Amino acid sequence: MRSLLAALLCVLVAAPPALADPRPALDLDAATIPQLVRRMDAGTLTAVDLTRAYLRRIDTVDRKVRSVVAVNPAALREAAESDRRRARGQARGLMDGIPVLLKDNIDTRTGATAGSRALRVPPRDDAELVKRLRAAGAVVLGKTNLSEWANFRSTRSTSGWSGVGGQTHNPHVLDRNPCGSSSGSGAAVAASLAQVAVGTETDGSIVCPAGQNGVVGLKPTLGKVSGDGVVPISARQDTAGPMARHVVDAAVLMSALEGRGADYARELTPGALRGARVGVWRKSGVNAEADRVVRSAVDVLRRQGAVVVEVDLPHQDRIDAAEFPALITEFKHDLEEYLRTRPGVPKTLGALIAFNEADPVELSRFGQELFHQAQGAPPITDPTYREQRRTATELARRSIDEVLAAHRLDAIMAPTNGPAWKTDHATGDAFELGSSTPAAVSGYPNATVPAGFAGPLPIGVSFMAGHGADAEVLRLAAAFERAAPARRAPTYLPTLP
Repeated sequence: MRSLLAALLCVLVAAPPALADPRPALDLDAATIPQLVRRMDAGTLTAVDLTRAYLRRIDTVDRKVRSVVAVNPAALREAAESDRRRARGQARGLMDGIPVLLKDNIDTRTGATAGSRALRVPPRDDAELVKRLRAAGAVVLGKTNLSEWANFRSTRSTSGWSGVGGQTHNPHVLDRNPCGSSSGSGAAVAASLAQVAVGTETDGSIVCPAGQNGVVGLKPTLGKVSGDGVVPISARQDTAGPMARHVVDAAVLMSALEGRGADYARELTPGALRGARVGVWRKSGVNAEADRVVRSAVDVLRRQGAVVVEVDLPHQDRIDAAEFPALITEFKHDLEEYLRTRPGVPKTLGALIAFNEADPVELSRFGQELFHQAQGAPPITDPTYREQRRTATELARRSIDEVLAAHRLDAIMAPTNGPAWKTDHATGDAFELGSSTPAAVSGYPNATVPAGFAGPLPIGVSFMAGHGADAEVLRLAAAFERAAPARRAPTYLPTLP
């Protein structure tokens, strides 16, 4: 009897079994910003929970990828402030409480190096686009690695390498390249190290890393996002833009970056491909796997009711011939103008060249041939330079505008990239296929979305259109994504068989 009574007493005084957590599991890879916001509004998720989850992934997963160069020590505090706003019914919109990574050529008070050890003294203030993100309630999670100086230092540079961050790896196959120069932003988003990231592009540096890492990227219309406080190559082409795992997230982030009441997510209407007229610039014959993905993408367009028109964009050779010498002149002028805003850093391109020559790391992988070319370039008042810039921009705009008008097109689709090449510091990038130049040089919008794979390596397709057609290219990209969801979470293969 005593033993039975003792057993009953043990049952009565024992702690009750732990209740199951009523909150649904958090799938960072699959969750979209609208889904996360609904959970935060319902009280089943907090911004602090979400931020902690991403910080844990950075601490563990990024040991393989090496895409994040700095974590914001105030990130959890910013997340807690977002939770307090939401509890008071004062959330600032869809970006409130959403963790975002920034490419490390974007000024924040904690730093902005452009990958260079010469810029290790922090800026005085946040870039204008960072102020807009903070005003929208976003949590600045940290900074991503990049191709040093946005891949504008050497003729044989390796994308994803910088003196500050070392080499970033493609999370799908780790010895493959993430493409530049927003390599860290693309790799980090693919690896679910943040909900979204901000990259920058002069020509291909958002769309190529988005394509090669298997995520979404938008190179916006020039001028929609402020370039104040962003380390430049050229104010005539540079723009920041969103990178995300889902088109809707890119649209939400783009709205915050642009400000002024923009709401691109609201414009992602279902069925946008039905009746749309899409020109297809195949760029075929360069890579067989990319050709196959484009053929599959064309089939998707047709099944969704789009009218497909085969096109070829004119003037590309002349654009290429004029763009580079124009950029060389603009780089020296615009970079030195930016350096004058930074305390404690070299103030001229010549001083940067001397710093690199004296530094033990900076020239360890490749040289600074482009720095030397820019040092000897003519000023922006030079008539030859002015003609080069006029030629490049005018022909790039005509190459898109004339094709759109001639075929009454809503947009042009093209392959974004071929399969990622193997990273090799001895030989540099083995870039093979891209379609970024017409939109980049014209200043027109270009949205890339995952479209297929070459084995485990992602391939994207780009939608480009005329000036200010950012909402249109996002609509078409979202409709394509919905009809043919091609993105996969990376598996971090060490190498290909």
